[in-house]
Amino acid sequence: MAASKNAVSVSLHGVNYTDRPFEYVVIDQENPSNSGGGEHIAPFSAGGIVCCYTLPRQWSPGIQVQVRATYWLPKTADGKLPEITKVHTVDVPKYVDGEVGELWVLRTKEGNIEVVSSNHQPNHPSWPGKIKGWPEPSVDYQREGWAILKNIAEVHVRNYRKLIDKIEKTPLQHSQESWNFAKEYNKKEIANFKGPDDPAYLEYLKSDYAEGLKNSEEELKEIMKRKP
Repeated sequence: MAASKNAVSVSLHGVNYTDRPFEYVVIDQENPSNSGGGEHIAPFSAGGIVCCYTLPRQWSPGIQVQVRATYWLPKTADGKLPEITKVHTVDVPKYVDGEVGELWVLRTKEGNIEVVSSNHQPNHPSWPGKIKGWPEPSVDYQREGWAILKNIAEVHVRNYRKLIDKIEKTPLQHSQESWNFAKEYNKKEIANFKGPDDPAYLEYLKSDYAEGLKNSEEELKEIMKRKP
């Protein structure tokens, strides 16, 4: 359907109310050249503005669109990410106040696909969709993200503890290894020292590791406080 006095080209938006990412393409069953989308929507998120899809200027019962939605299941034991694509034929609900609006593609928390034509956003009082408001991450999903941050912080703490242990047990060997690494990748770090056996360099490493451990432990404590 070409844009004309009887049709309007509108922008597309995707909103994802599930804990799995998805992509979508909207297709006109009667005119496949009228299509738009292709946006990747993260879990519990909304996408941007995508061009374009043509809708009838006046709403009438029976207006439908096809939405080809692709989503991914959790990784399997062998590391694969199963991909599922489904084609949904959905009705376009009655336009708000009889005015055609931007086309919103919604993936509901049950995994179904709905569309809404509206110039209002989901959190607007006049939003006509069944689902009101923007996606809110589930507690389980929030905890997944929290666990990743926690694991990273724990790794930092362990690494600094290992460095402190090394420099206490084998100071000369460790300072030589650190010097060689800095000489290769970060010469500015050692510019003010005479060499790996410089006492000032050894003290610098000890101080740096102690400060790093302190900061990492504080960061971990803060992350633990923020557990969903």
